[in-house]
Amino acid sequence: MAESVRNVFTAARHHEELGDAFYDAVEPARFPAHIQRWRNRRWAERVGLGGLSDGEWIAHFGRFEPLPGSLDRPLALRYHGHQFRSYNPELGDGRGFLFAQLRDPVDGRLLDLATKGSGETPWSRGADGRLTLKGGVREVLATQLLEARGVDTSKSFSLIETGENLYRGDEPSPTRSSVLVRLSHSHVRIGTFQRLAHLNDEAGLRRLIDHGIRYYMPDLWQDLKPADEATRTLAFLERACANIARMGAEWTAAGFVHGVINSDNVTITGESFDYGPYRFLAEYDPKFVAAYFDPYGLYAYGRQPDALLWNLTRLAECLMPFASPAKLEAILDGFSATFARSLAKATLDRLGLEQAREPAGLADDMAFAGVVYDFMNGSRVPFERFFFDWRGGPASLERAEAGPAAEFYRSPAFEPVRAGLLKRNPAAGANLDHPYFAAGRPCTLLIDEIEALWAPIATADDWSGWHAKLDEIALAAEAYGVTTPEAGEASPLP
Repeated sequence: MAESVRNVFTAARHHEELGDAFYDAVEPARFPAHIQRWRNRRWAERVGLGGLSDGEWIAHFGRFEPLPGSLDRPLALRYHGHQFRSYNPELGDGRGFLFAQLRDPVDGRLLDLATKGSGETPWSRGADGRLTLKGGVREVLATQLLEARGVDTSKSFSLIETGENLYRGDEPSPTRSSVLVRLSHSHVRIGTFQRLAHLNDEAGLRRLIDHGIRYYMPDLWQDLKPADEATRTLAFLERACANIARMGAEWTAAGFVHGVINSDNVTITGESFDYGPYRFLAEYDPKFVAAYFDPYGLYAYGRQPDALLWNLTRLAECLMPFASPAKLEAILDGFSATFARSLAKATLDRLGLEQAREPAGLADDMAFAGVVYDFMNGSRVPFERFFFDWRGGPASLERAEAGPAAEFYRSPAFEPVRAGLLKRNPAAGANLDHPYFAAGRPCTLLIDEIEALWAPIATADDWSGWHAKLDEIALAAEAYGVTTPEAGEASPLP
């Protein structure tokens, strides 16, 4: 491995500090085959694992031999959760586990390497603990495109085909199997707190709050460590609300519909993860639903902020033994304003426009974001085409008005958007001279595209289309400034 800050693997094992009441040690499945299908080389280099040989990669991420200095054994995490607002106390890692923890050499964050499809656990509830290859392929695509569009998401780190035949009710069966490893900042879920509250385990809740602040909000830790319990609890909830509001805003600006925003799928760090029946919008549609098993649209695109706030309210309920209910509620009351500020930032980031620094300017940015989505909702302009056309605002006027969506931009309804775009300056990172913007079309990932990518894999083991799409996403990510920070940017470890 090259000798640089970002190429040094720094093992950690802090989740064990919570105690074995928070997890179960498990054995990984033994698979009949190990065919490497995806290796996230950019993130592997960043965290110091880029120098692994193919054999070493399979050993660690297919057979789950421990990484030096990290966890000696995989841990299936315990949690509960509301699933479509029905409480389920039988949850937990049923087809995955926490495999390792490590430190990001660039920013010092604690990171998890966790699995999906790695075999049965005490929480499998009679299921086989496996992941279909199609499910793994879909998750790699989702995380790569979300990262390109500026969403704080888990990273698909490894995908290995495992040589088993699986039977599923929602896929043609038998279907191929895989095991996925994701790189995430945290797997501490709202449902982790719900389990402890359900068990009336106040000592466990105290431990988890302090663990969450220390390792996932380290900028708060030194100030809060000597503070009273109520102060720490309120600060913890306020930061979790901000994190989760930001995530919801990033989903909105990315045109992303998660599909299953259950409380076991929402982490305190506000990092999007666990991709099942997701969708990217073809056009703005608040009523669009990703999951076929969500007939009432509980998690529709336009209802995602409400769903996140509902989950945060469940978290606040778990914290009531430690802080005033009125003060907890006051923090929840601020969610909508936080979401609006986050949405303004996410929207302007996607458009490559400078953002206001003063309160009056911030209010104007928030109003402008509202105008943008009102126009998109009323016009049904292709979602990603709009952001592609108007990257850089006034700098893209000629390009947008000569493009295939020009008719949308000639309507009277567009005039407020045009005015807002033209009075803003392109951001320093707008990057409009990148070849991606000269290509004439944005990178999309609609459901028909995903099915078209999967069909040749399923029928002829032809991965060429999949790799071409990942190359296209990588080009978009580069254009939008998604790159690995340089060595030497690390912050002190908490």
